[in-house]
Amino acid sequence: MATPLTADRLAAALRAEGVGVVEVDNWRTHNRNHKGAFGPVNGVIIHHTVSRGTDSSVALCYDGYDELPGPLCHGVIDKAGTVHLVSSGRANHAGSGDGDVLTAVVAESPRLPRPTSNDTDGNVHFYGFECINMGDGSDPWPAVQLDAIERAAAAICRAYGWSAASVIGHKEWTNQKTDPVGFSMDSMRARIASRLRTAPDKPKPTPKPTGYEPFPGADFFKKSPRSPIITAMGRRLVAEECGRYDQGPGPQWTDADRTSFRAWQHKIGDDARFCDGWPGPRQWDALKVPRVTTP
Repeated sequence: MATPLTADRLAAALRAEGVGVVEVDNWRTHNRNHKGAFGPVNGVIIHHTVSRGTDSSVALCYDGYDELPGPLCHGVIDKAGTVHLVSSGRANHAGSGDGDVLTAVVAESPRLPRPTSNDTDGNVHFYGFECINMGDGSDPWPAVQLDAIERAAAAICRAYGWSAASVIGHKEWTNQKTDPVGFSMDSMRARIASRLRTAPDKPKPTPKPTGYEPFPGADFFKKSPRSPIITAMGRRLVAEECGRYDQGPGPQWTDADRTSFRAWQHKIGDDARFCDGWPGPRQWDALKVPRVTTP
């Protein structure tokens, strides 16, 4: 019988696994516990959101919608690899699934039965992470996002002493769902298993509110700089679905940064004359790059 982690322990477990965590509004008491039990818990379900953009996706998972009230998961994993915590209690994420699958998860079986029945309330037994992705097979999964999925799931498993077999995809729980699309759960479980064989990374400190990075000037970018400002910019572009990186983002300004910023310029609706990939002050301010330099 596994008791749900307290909000403090859940956040601490994620940070201890090296995950960047954002605590959203009243997530510690935001739950569906008045509609049913949460626990005993037995595993983790991975989902995709079928949405774009960090702010809107987090708001959707926090609030839900008319047919399905929020919270819709415990954490939202964005494209930049940050986990946004929206609940520590019962959440409307798993729905009904196959009791035989639950039995296999409890037994940590390496092989899951194909779900055929929807006779068990998964919201009782599973933590859920919604990962921002359209789920159309074309929307990319950045390496930092896959790394965060691995770390977040491993954090839960490590807290309970579970193996990677305790982590499943929504499509493995019920025959009514297809998520996640774009990576295989077998490959993700292999990554989680490998991580669990080593000690967790050192906890990431909770970043202090520091405002946004001021526009460093147009000439700054044209000098091909190497700076943490470029990394911070790139992570914001990825979070806004504008990342066009095969690797990174990193501190060195490259053509991939310019291509990504051009995608941002188009996204915010600028005239084609101002969509050349070179950041301008208004476009930079709209991106809201977190401050990484000393004021």
